[in-house]
Amino acid sequence: MATKGLDVKTAALSIVVLAQSCLMRIMERREHLPGMAVLYGPSGFGKSTAAAYISNKMNAYYIECKSVWSKKAFMENVLKVMGICPGRTVSIMLDQICEQLVKSGRPLIIDEMDHIVEKVAVEVVRDIYEGSKAPILLIGEEGLPKKLSRWERFHGRIMEWAAAPAADLHDAKVLADFYCAGVTVDDDLLKVIHAKTGGSVRRVVTNLDLVRKEAQSQGLHSIGLKEWGKRDLYTGEAPEPRRFK
Repeated sequence: MATKGLDVKTAALSIVVLAQSCLMRIMERREHLPGMAVLYGPSGFGKSTAAAYISNKMNAYYIECKSVWSKKAFMENVLKVMGICPGRTVSIMLDQICEQLVKSGRPLIIDEMDHIVEKVAVEVVRDIYEGSKAPILLIGEEGLPKKLSRWERFHGRIMEWAAAPAADLHDAKVLADFYCAGVTVDDDLLKVIHAKTGGSVRRVVTNLDLVRKEAQSQGLHSIGLKEWGKRDLYTGEAPEPRRFK
């Protein structure tokens, strides 16, 4: 995470607790058990926030995949994260990654795994796992488990499937403590924000920023439904088409 203050508060988020326990289980597994896990869920549920936090907390290599990456680009970027100059060929790069994972004893977190699936590069990740037996946490969208089922040999190496939880009211309070520092958001307003955001951490944060700005504009140190009034909250829904006469 970008700030130390958020590091402390992030640890209390439901998605972070789940991601951290998931990674710990594959790190502490017995030798004969598979060593990969999948954390999946809708966009906005805080999966990348959790990944960034636990990668720092648990000394993991963290890579966020891009839609334009080829197999070669993926491995080049993994090596970049590891601080290693990539070899000339894909085969050499695979050996470099496996060797570093074995030598360091560190786990690997692959975020936006859906991009790897779409590039039909899943077997590259399996090669990394087989060559290192390192704990690997894969993070992706809600449909990732179904997508991975196409690769039976890969699918069979998953030890745990973890569904990202929707943000609850406790999560909303944790986020308010950080994103609305200096302003108290009353429970009645937080409950409405939580109800309207469908469990999305991203939408909760977006609304908290609106609330913070409104409180500051009114010179308030606390804000609730009464002060918020009839102002709109962000729900993520697309606006209806406008009608012109």
